[in-house]
Amino acid sequence: MAQINKPTDYFNTKLYSGTGSAQSITGVNFQPDLVWIKGRNNGNYHRWFDVVRGVPNYIGSNATDAEASDATQFTSFDSDGFTLSTGGATNGSGYTFASWNWLANGTGSSNTDGSITSTVSANTTSGFSIVSYTGTGSAATVGHGLSTVPKMIILKDRTSIRDWFVYHNSIGNNNRLKLNDTVASGATTIWNTTTPTSSVFSISNEIYVNDSGNNYIAYCFAEKKGFSKFGSYTGNGNADGTFVYTGFKPAFIIVKSTGVQSWFIYDNKRLGYNENNYTLLTNGTNTEISGEQEIDILSNGFKMRSPDSPTNASGQSFIYMAFAENPLVGTNNIPATAR
Repeated sequence: MAQINKPTDYFNTKLYSGTGSAQSITGVNFQPDLVWIKGRNNGNYHRWFDVVRGVPNYIGSNATDAEASDATQFTSFDSDGFTLSTGGATNGSGYTFASWNWLANGTGSSNTDGSITSTVSANTTSGFSIVSYTGTGSAATVGHGLSTVPKMIILKDRTSIRDWFVYHNSIGNNNRLKLNDTVASGATTIWNTTTPTSSVFSISNEIYVNDSGNNYIAYCFAEKKGFSKFGSYTGNGNADGTFVYTGFKPAFIIVKSTGVQSWFIYDNKRLGYNENNYTLLTNGTNTEISGEQEIDILSNGFKMRSPDSPTNASGQSFIYMAFAENPLVGTNNIPATAR
């Protein structure tokens, strides 16, 4: 499997300050196909924009709301970033924001690998695809375009008020988590008790993932050497916490207990230094949590530094997703160093 030597060609965190006036955000390093924005010092909703659903449609990972459209928030995906309008949730004056940006493959094309025809924007190099489909009400398969098995899928009903459902390889095809909620991993049949393949993922006839006539969006992630990792670890309840090997220096990490806890987001741009890396929550509108000793971002992985239950409870299982700043070994001539 080929290794990605410059991860910032495929994923990048970009911080910016709101102005209340239309502005272009540059420095992403590519034209993003998924932009996820959250205010750091304000309690606004998360905003997810992607090229398959189109501008100015958005969904928010902290809420069950159906897809909405707001031309005051986000106006275009650009060659080195994106352009914002005047809306407070993405560009409020005096507010600071984090944006997390992924490269897929443009607006998408028809995929007939599954029993439901999907529209797919897939980057097989980085293992990321955006998948849109319409439910049929009968158990089905959906093509994801990755040519390898996805390890994590984040899925949302765009039409109805419903949860965000998460498949993760560490909890298996008969369990689910909810990105918008703190709930524990729970038994489910929504994945039709079938592990994704290199071409499709499976859905049952449940309305949450396959209501007849409803539109759905799925973000699919496959593991790529030197770029992404999706796994689990067991907490030890100690400030000298569990170390998780990823094979790269992480740029972005999400951690979720399989028990009742929030989803914790860390990245390499929102300063804190080790051990005080700042935190946002996928399931909350909270402002940024700072000054807590949570995590060390290291040259080859990450290490939990808190005895607290949210990310390191003794004996508790946690799932994670991580994307790279630098691979541990590569040809980009940038050493992978801890912070």
